[in-house]
Amino acid sequence: MTFEDELERLINKYSKENDSDTPDFILANFLDRCLEAFNICVSRRTDWYQERVQKYNLQMPIQENEKEP
Repeated sequence: MTFEDELERLINKYSKENDSDTPDFILANFLDRCLEAFNICVSRRTDWYQERVQKYNLQMPIQENEKEP
């Protein structure tokens, strides 16, 4: 079973398709593609920051979860 199949089942289980009157398989596909698009954006953002770091000899921003205790 794929991630999209699981999303479809979850959407159907909680009747999340009812408000928009959109079939659960269409919503599952939409959400799966949203995650794919978001991953592309994060990758492009990382590349952009890396280019700036290299060009201007900067430090990468520290993420909240990367800070030392």
